Amino acid sequence: MSKDSNNKTADANTKTKAPYQTDLSTRIFTHIVSLSPKFLLLLLILPVLGGLLSVLLPAFSWVPALEKTTVSLQGFHDLWQTPGLTQMVALSIATGLISTLLAFVMTLMILAAFFNSVWLTRIERLLSPILVIPHAAAAIAVGFLIAPSGMFSRLISPWLSGWELAPGGIFPHDPYGISIIFGLTLKELPFLLLMALGALAQPELGKKLRQQYKVALNLGYYPITAFFKAVLPVLYPFLRLPILAVLAYASASVEMPLILGPNTPPTLAVTIMQWFNDVDLNLRIKASAGALLQLALTGGLIALWLGSEKAIKACFNGTLINGKRHYADALWQKITATLTTVVIGFILLALIGLVMWSVAGFWRFPAVLPEQLVLLHFQSAFTQMGTPLFNILAIGIVSTVFAIMLTLLCLEAEQLSKKSLSKFTSLIIYLPLLVPSIAFLFGLVWLQQLVNNQTAFFNVAFTHLLFVLPYVFLSLASSYRRLDPRFAHVAASLGATPVKVFLQVKLPQLFAPLLIAIALGLAISFGQYLPTLLAGGGRIATITTEAVTLANGASRRTSAVYAIIQMILPLIGFILAWVLPKYFFKSGTR
Repeated sequence: MSKDSNNKTADANTKTKAPYQTDLSTRIFTHIVSLSPKFLLLLLILPVLGGLLSVLLPAFSWVPALEKTTVSLQGFHDLWQTPGLTQMVALSIATGLISTLLAFVMTLMILAAFFNSVWLTRIERLLSPILVIPHAAAAIAVGFLIAPSGMFSRLISPWLSGWELAPGGIFPHDPYGISIIFGLTLKELPFLLLMALGALAQPELGKKLRQQYKVALNLGYYPITAFFKAVLPVLYPFLRLPILAVLAYASASVEMPLILGPNTPPTLAVTIMQWFNDVDLNLRIKASAGALLQLALTGGLIALWLGSEKAIKACFNGTLINGKRHYADALWQKITATLTTVVIGFILLALIGLVMWSVAGFWRFPAVLPEQLVLLHFQSAFTQMGTPLFNILAIGIVSTVFAIMLTLLCLEAEQLSKKSLSKFTSLIIYLPLLVPSIAFLFGLVWLQQLVNNQTAFFNVAFTHLLFVLPYVFLSLASSYRRLDPRFAHVAASLGATPVKVFLQVKLPQLFAPLLIAIALGLAISFGQYLPTLLAGGGRIATITTEAVTLANGASRRTSAVYAIIQMILPLIGFILAWVLPKYFFKSGTR
């Protein structure tokens, strides 16, 4: 056979194989994409429901590992006999509900007073960095602010207070949970405000609400009244799930009460964690019963909030159409401006105090500034944080990368099927945020110990994924859904397969949103304390677990160093997410 005929045969084989290979890769890709929403549901439902079931059985004393195979109510009986249980429950309810209510009301006041104003953008820029601060770091900063020898006492001493020595005080760790409420409110306010601004950033919704607001102003309504009558009724449904997520977290939080709350007794969630980590394994039965009680408390608070919505709507529905143009708007405008200034001032003062303590040498009360600044505390901490730093970075990267990949596949499934994700799927995405982590994590840890007790790292990474995935999905969804479909259609008409359209057309357009989602995922992972502690069985130390441990009894200066490192890590991620798109887009235009 001649050389030319061999070449022709090879070309023919290539031509016949290429379409088959292309079709095979396309089928594999579309099959994976089509299954991704189902995998997302299983990934979120099975661990949460499996964890709840694995808590339910031990709560009724069925624990074969402890040779207890008889169902009984002994766990609940032991729980009811716990000294101070009523105070624990009351403290959990009060701190969760009041902090959520305060953060929500302050969010509405800021939106109403500065809606459609340049000041709202400025407030957003000031509060946005607070969103990336982990709860443990925020609690440490707040604790340094309100402590008897904290920054607030130093600023008013001795010229106003007359204190020459640090006074005795109940803050933090006050028995009424005021410190917890203060810390949670300052931390959750930026989150709710940014969720509201994110909803207003949606083109259709934002345009509609701003038009309604202008119409109300033209009809003579005062700005704050116009917001509550023309904007809030339409905006609130978009805030409902974030508010419920905040309520669920606040009522079952561990980091904030552990650092700021009382110890005699602590909140219910902190007590449950202590029982679960006790060397006496029989206490896990009582811990499981307590987890079910915590689940009931959080569920009751959510039901109370939803019921209050309907009651408020019924009571104030008439005010929307009564034609009244103002309700002391000028006074509320001044109150809101003052309150906003105070909140921002408290946050900045807490952060300044944290930085001061991290570099303080000798610092006598009531001096506002240390007498000497040293880096000794950072140097000492850096010699010990190698392993915790590696662990927090590795776990954050693994959980965030997996969350990004699954989110992209699910959003691509929407576009290939030309159907939005169902309301059920959209609700399930919030499931790990709505169910108190203290309730299902115990059961999930039981399952992980039965299935795979040796690889603590992957157990922790998987547990982090449950909390990272909802935030990553919510961050990417709007950007992905706003992609101009004409680019994909043109690429497909030129012969590009769905894989190439996805990788070479869609992902490059999502470069900036992807970086933001990655930074957000890493920030969420970096801040996880309870999942790391429980899933790792105390064997996986991270900056966050070390920071919480040091905040309860170690040097204030060392605690400040770990809190600052905890804040710097997510901040670096967001700085890169902000800088890299500008650098690459600028380079691409040259």
